[in-house]
Amino acid sequence: MTLTPPEHQGLRWLFLDLNSYFARVEQNERPELRGRPVAVVPMMTDSTCAIAASPEAKLYGIKTGTPIYDAKKLCPALTCVLARHDVYVDYHHRILKAVDRILPVHKVWSVDEFDCELMGQQCHFDTAILLAKRVKQMLRRDVGPCITCSIGIAPTSFLAKIGTEIQKKDGLTVIRPEDLPDILLPLKLTDLPGINVRMEERLRRGGVKTVHDLWNTSPKQARALWGGVQGERFWYWLHGYDVPVPETSRSMIGHSRVLDPDLRYPEKAREMTRRLLAKATTRLRRQKFYATRLYVSVRCLDGRKWTTEHQFPAAQDIFTFLEHLDQAWAEMNTRISPSLSRPFFKKVAVILHGLSREGYVTSDLFQTETPEGKTRQEKRARLSAALDTLQDKYQRETVWLGARPKTQAGHVGTKIAFSRVPDREEFWN
Repeated sequence: MTLTPPEHQGLRWLFLDLNSYFARVEQNERPELRGRPVAVVPMMTDSTCAIAASPEAKLYGIKTGTPIYDAKKLCPALTCVLARHDVYVDYHHRILKAVDRILPVHKVWSVDEFDCELMGQQCHFDTAILLAKRVKQMLRRDVGPCITCSIGIAPTSFLAKIGTEIQKKDGLTVIRPEDLPDILLPLKLTDLPGINVRMEERLRRGGVKTVHDLWNTSPKQARALWGGVQGERFWYWLHGYDVPVPETSRSMIGHSRVLDPDLRYPEKAREMTRRLLAKATTRLRRQKFYATRLYVSVRCLDGRKWTTEHQFPAAQDIFTFLEHLDQAWAEMNTRISPSLSRPFFKKVAVILHGLSREGYVTSDLFQTETPEGKTRQEKRARLSAALDTLQDKYQRETVWLGARPKTQAGHVGTKIAFSRVPDREEFWN
């Protein structure tokens, strides 16, 4: 592969990172929260943690992951707001539409991060700056006055993302080839995308303690430090070479949930687990996958954790998965003997593995399918399809299997993950 030196390609990428996204959406929706310290929480209890903090709350040292009990000590005037993931997904699409009016969005990295590829005259310094300012204006005009972003412009998407870290609050940073490496040297290793605390420690053990040290490694040294080709890619991205990001394929579909206090009893926890599995299988069918393995995990209030995995012929219907979940739950009951009279569970999770498309599903050579079994599977497939049709038609759940647990947040299992933005349809079921 021939790589173009950064000085020959100029400014190629614009990266946009929304500021304090969840909290700023809440302030945009509720004018009475503007200018006040706000923390977005998954449930209204002091034992939970903030999943987002407004700029005003950050001034008190409150950030993502801060326990609310501690946050209220840091800022007695803190307002806690229950997370509304459906609203944040709606804003996400409104923001994409607004940005697209100025520049086509190339890739969505997360709910609050995207990049745009610059072409032709757009790669010139003055033009790129003008486009970035127009994007900011469009967000304020078409989405709301509280929706701000940091923008980085650079030869690579990776460096452009680093630019958003250099000026985090409504910033605009341009990293030109001639600015390297000086503009990066004041940063900490953990300011670089992909380097967390664990990776930082690994680099330190390899003799790399600063960004300066990392810059002065070779591609082969970086590969050895990372233990694979990703380290070599990282080196090229850092040095301004536009190496493509390899495409990944989906390997699992799942949901997890930290249980509300009144859902921590064994039967309530079981109902929630079944509910999460129903949502996962709906996503499985919507994306036209089949699964061959079900992973179940429960975490108890006393710190114990139990996991199991069931394997079966490729399936897509909810009834097959529920059968295996019931077996797994019975298995768990015999292992950890939960008390029925008091709260026992803290978190439950289900994950569907072994995904394949319909055309790639293979039968088990050692399994003989009977006519009765085939008829049963066909009935289950039709019933599952009927449930999906009703949900799509009415854009809400009209028929469900078993009890439907109520939660403070309203949406069961559907939440925004680090690199996954839920489909709007997921909030219907």
